[in-house]
Amino acid sequence: MRTLAVLALGLVAGCTGSARQGDAKVADLVIYGCTPAGLTAAITAKSRDRSVVLLCPERHVGGMTTNGLGWADTGNHAAIGGMARRFYQDVKTHYQAVGFKGIATSQSKTEGEEDAMWVFEPHVAETIYLRWLKDAGIEPVFNAKLRLDSSAVEKRDQQIVSIQMLDGARYTGRVFVDATYEGDLMAMAGVSFTTGREGNAMYGEDYNGVQTANAEQHNFEIDIDPYVKPGDRSSGLVPLVEPGPPGEQGAGDKRIQAYNFRLCMTKDPANRAPVPKPADYDPWTYELLGRYLDAGWRHKFRKFDPIPNNKTDVNNYGAISTDFIGGNYDYPTAGYERRRQIFEAHKNYQSGLIWFMQNDPRVPTDVRQSMSEWGLCADEFVDNGHWPREMYVREARRMVSDFVMTERHLEGQLPTPRSVGLGSYTMDSHNVQRYVNADGFARNEGDVQIHLDRTYEISYDAIVPRAAESTNLFVPVAVSASHIAYGSIRMEPVFMILGQSVGEAAVLAIEQGVRVQDVSYEKLAARLRDRGQLIDPVGGKYVPAPSR
Repeated sequence: MRTLAVLALGLVAGCTGSARQGDAKVADLVIYGCTPAGLTAAITAKSRDRSVVLLCPERHVGGMTTNGLGWADTGNHAAIGGMARRFYQDVKTHYQAVGFKGIATSQSKTEGEEDAMWVFEPHVAETIYLRWLKDAGIEPVFNAKLRLDSSAVEKRDQQIVSIQMLDGARYTGRVFVDATYEGDLMAMAGVSFTTGREGNAMYGEDYNGVQTANAEQHNFEIDIDPYVKPGDRSSGLVPLVEPGPPGEQGAGDKRIQAYNFRLCMTKDPANRAPVPKPADYDPWTYELLGRYLDAGWRHKFRKFDPIPNNKTDVNNYGAISTDFIGGNYDYPTAGYERRRQIFEAHKNYQSGLIWFMQNDPRVPTDVRQSMSEWGLCADEFVDNGHWPREMYVREARRMVSDFVMTERHLEGQLPTPRSVGLGSYTMDSHNVQRYVNADGFARNEGDVQIHLDRTYEISYDAIVPRAAESTNLFVPVAVSASHIAYGSIRMEPVFMILGQSVGEAAVLAIEQGVRVQDVSYEKLAARLRDRGQLIDPVGGKYVPAPSR
């Protein structure tokens, strides 16, 4: 067994507080990213008397769980244990104590089984997470952005020694965790990754790559002409349609499934704030939607999923909706300024979409009237104009390690070694591109929803890099998985699960003095089971995929 060199960091086994060495802050674990995975990793390690530094790139914690994704993507509730289940138990405890208004959505999603509640308001989720951190004695470092260049990560051989933030602050640790959706620390540390979609041939899959043949959901129900002058191909395309063919069925590409904001909205006049009109609003942007509405499409409210207190978690539904298809292709590997531009473009697209449907005379009267009843929730995201602080980055970088989770593992065709958590959600991708088909009509491509009738294991080997690249880094979010397998793994409950498992594994790596690749799986599995983590396949009632 290869040993993990003990760095001269002034750390001793069992230390409970972080220290400083020179101009660097020192801790057993340095965790970058305050997603649910980062939080559960930090709290788990601290509960084992290890010092922790938790670095938050923004000013808030919780990732998408606190940024509008309140209609939780849970899959099989029986597959959720450990700290992840505790979170949803705390949600239920909160609402039992304070009550809530609105339809009984909570009961409909917890029917019969349950000690937990699976729908919640954004501010309630953040309150729970902040209480968890306070109880654990962890003070996050906010607005701590990693420098996005290789010099930000100091390494000795394959071991990360320290990382540096944009403001110059440096953090030294024994073990590091990249808990970001983007996989920034992993990439800056020289760990292999990929973006986009692999071709089916790479891993013997059926649902990866270009999916024109399977793109049945969230597609056009009526043929819509995409040309500036209908019927005239020479006139060019209206906005939001890509030129060129979609690609060969099953072939790989670098396109990314669409992002959006999960808006928290309400029709309650006492809590309703207007959706802002973008400064650069141009109704022509939504011409294709206007034509679709003219043709009779009216299913716009299908994903206004209700959460407590007369609020909703609004998600994409249909051919043209809140997903900004094609607007994110360069996001995963972009720098901060380009990401900010993409963020603003998504916000402008989505707020402009709502403004168009509420106000523009181009929109049929019945649509304008029904949409005008909705607004943002005045008591949510109060420091950000009631708009979510984070965009839903459904997929960015994905690590490529010695073991890659694929659809064949999720479907049970191949064994998954060394389980550290369970998943159960549908293998799911949102649309990736909008193009013109051979008949001259607009079509979407990339949406795939493959139901799984089983829970599946997630391998420890998918959350650690190749040993030749890093021996003291864990990656519980941008895990080693194919595009279509990641479509199931990428759910917030699973990130909480993997974060807890990473916290336990990091502590064991330090205690045993070994590389993360060589942690005793038997000891890790025993610790996980002891703390309620579910790592063995379970049965139980399957809850159909509600949100995506």
